[in-house]
Amino acid sequence: MCFGHRKRDQQTSPAKKRKASQFLDIEWTLRLFGDDPAFAREFLLAAIDEGVDLQLALGKVIRAMGVKERLANAVSVYEVFPELLDRLQPSHIITQTQCRVCAVSLEDVERALAATVSSRPKVIPLEPNALADIWTDIRRVASACGISADGERLVESLQSRVDDISRRAHSSSRRPRVACIEWHEPLMAAGNWVPEMVDLAAAETLLGAPGRHSPYLTWEQLAAADPDVILTTPCGFDLARTRAELYWLTDNPSWANLRAVRNGQVYLADGNRFFNRPGPRIVESLEILAEILHPELFPPVLENTAWERLSPTAILR
Repeated sequence: MCFGHRKRDQQTSPAKKRKASQFLDIEWTLRLFGDDPAFAREFLLAAIDEGVDLQLALGKVIRAMGVKERLANAVSVYEVFPELLDRLQPSHIITQTQCRVCAVSLEDVERALAATVSSRPKVIPLEPNALADIWTDIRRVASACGISADGERLVESLQSRVDDISRRAHSSSRRPRVACIEWHEPLMAAGNWVPEMVDLAAAETLLGAPGRHSPYLTWEQLAAADPDVILTTPCGFDLARTRAELYWLTDNPSWANLRAVRNGQVYLADGNRFFNRPGPRIVESLEILAEILHPELFPPVLENTAWERLSPTAILR
C-alpha cells in the first residue's frame, strides 16, 4: 500500500470519506491512524479522484498468462506501474518481503522507483515471519509516519488481548493436537506465526514450525500425525472458497481414516481475512482458535462468519 499527498485546503465530502474507507484493505492502518486517518485517506482519495481502482494503484495486477512460468522461476506474479506511481506522488510505500506470491515484492517496488517516480517516497518493507515480527512491522510503519507513540499503544493493546486469550485458554486441561492446513493441493501445513498461535491457544501444533515458511506435506505425513483437530485456512480464500475447494481433501482415500475426520473435528476458517494476514486481525485469529479448541471457555462469537465446523456429510462426502 502506498500513501500520497493531498492539498490540505481541499474539502472532503462525507460521501467521499465513506467511499475511501471502503477501499482501505490494510486494517491496521485504520487502527493506527484512528477514526479520522487523514494521512491514509489522502492517498485513497487521490486514487479515487483519478478514477483508479485501489488494486491497480497498488500495482496488484496479476497477469493471467505466464503465472505458472513466473512461479517456477521464482519471479513475482505482480507488476508495479511506475508511471501511475509518479502520477500519485506517494510519500510512503508499504511493501513486503515475506512472499512473492501474496503481494508486490520489495524488488518490484524498488525497480519501479528507480524508473520515474519523482516524489522519492520512503519505502517501508514489512518482514513478518513470526508473531514478534508483526509487532515490529506495526512499530516500523508508525515510526516511518512519525507516530511512534500511537504505534506503541496499538502494539501494547494487541499484546494485552493476546495475553488475555492465552491465559484463559491455558486454564483448560485439554491440549488438543492440531494440524493447520494452509493449502489443499499441493498439501501444505501452516507455518510462520500460526504455530505460535496454536501454542498460545493451549494446543499442540503439528507439521508446521514457528517462524518458518509453510512446508509441503504428503498425505502419509498427515496420516502419521493423525491430529485431533484439523483446521484449514487456505491462503487468500474466504469461507465460501475454502468450502468449495474441500474436495481436494475429502476425495483423498486417506481422508476418512484420519482421527479428526472420524470424530467430527474438522473446521475451516476465513484465511484471507484472518490467519493469512500479519496484522491486528491476528488477535481475532487467536480468538477463532480458542473458540474451536476450547468451546467450554470461549463462546462461538465468530462462528459462521469467520469459521465453521464441517458437517458429517461434508466431512465424509
